[in-house]
Amino acid sequence: MTVKIYSTPTCPYCKLAKEFLTENKIEFTDVDVASNPAAANEMVKLSGQMGVPVIDIDSQVIVGWNKSALEEALGMKQKA
Repeated sequence: MTVKIYSTPTCPYCKLAKEFLTENKIEFTDVDVASNPAAANEMVKLSGQMGVPVIDIDSQVIVGWNKSALEEALGMKQKA
């Protein structure tokens, strides 16, 4: 499983998402779009969004802090 999070250093929701991944021992790549314009363009192409966080889990894109969607994408939550 590959997990990449596009974030900025000042984004509180990015911090929540990264803390969630760390607490659940999920390895991830953190991409700072504030200091990397190429990565910011990649994020917009991927998600169609300018806001962060954008989380890519094996090509499943989650925009924003959504714990339930993260749990589901990571296989931590059973589908009803």
